Amino acid sequence: MLIVTEETCKDVVGREDAFKAVESVFAAMAKGDAYNFPVVREAIGYADALYGFKSGFDRAGLALGVKSGGYWPGNMEKGLTNHQSTVFLFDPDTGQLDALVGGNYLTAMRTAAASSVSIAHLARKDSKVLGMVGAGHQAGFQLRAAAEQRNFEKVVAWNFHPQMLPGLGEVAEQIGLPFEAVTREQLGAEADVIISITSAHEPLMMKDWVKAGTHIACMGTDTKGKQETDPALIAASTVFTDEIAQSISIGETQHAIAAGLITEDAITTIGDVINGTHPGRASDDETTLFDGTGVGLQDIAIALAAVKLATEQGSAKEIEL
Repeated sequence: MLIVTEETCKDVVGREDAFKAVESVFAAMAKGDAYNFPVVREAIGYADALYGFKSGFDRAGLALGVKSGGYWPGNMEKGLTNHQSTVFLFDPDTGQLDALVGGNYLTAMRTAAASSVSIAHLARKDSKVLGMVGAGHQAGFQLRAAAEQRNFEKVVAWNFHPQMLPGLGEVAEQIGLPFEAVTREQLGAEADVIISITSAHEPLMMKDWVKAGTHIACMGTDTKGKQETDPALIAASTVFTDEIAQSISIGETQHAIAAGLITEDAITTIGDVINGTHPGRASDDETTLFDGTGVGLQDIAIALAAVKLATEQGSAKEIEL
């Protein structure tokens, strides 16, 4: 069995590797070559933690595995990342455990890759202003990945806690983009692409604030009750997602569905756009929205990429079970 540690993952997996892994598995899902198993996600009744499992099988890539982990809100006070996870990869021919892979860095990378895949396939080619709603740990990963998909000239950002925005501003400065902290209304008026990455349980971006032609990537809603976007904005957008079943149950569209503003038939998987079976954006004034719920196959795909890269570079550790 191979072990690929958190530090090794950071050394070997870059944004291009993550993009390719996530784009490929989204395409396989849309073709029916890969499927996710039902998600288990529960409050454990201790440390305010949420814990669960995401699992799936990619027949095309011969990737079988499970990510185990969750969210511990008090971890930052202990010098740890709030999100903690580990990925287990199994041999699909025998069921034997093949690899144990650190999942914290890879989770951040695969989440950022998902939004960047949506930007690559759905955002207007002339997008110039990137809007960031949220400035937590994941926001920096999102910003770096998004910046590689379009020739952005500026970043505008808003966060519940304004004192966190300078940290995101430093990331923007590192990649050579001007940065401005703004109100949500101004963000919606200026941004051509908006990424929301928060743990909110209320709409943060309202329909009337967002200009026509914007692409919105909603990346924070992955649990029943969470919400980042006005359901009316979803209803006014052409909606795409990673997996429809998760989108309507625990993703951003759950509220618009519950209110009867859209139906399941109005949602398209991003894999259909990648595969060319859906045209994606139809016009420059069309508002597109990607509901990135986060699926187990993303974790499995990027973990498999980490194992392959670490093995090639001689940094995977082999142990006897």
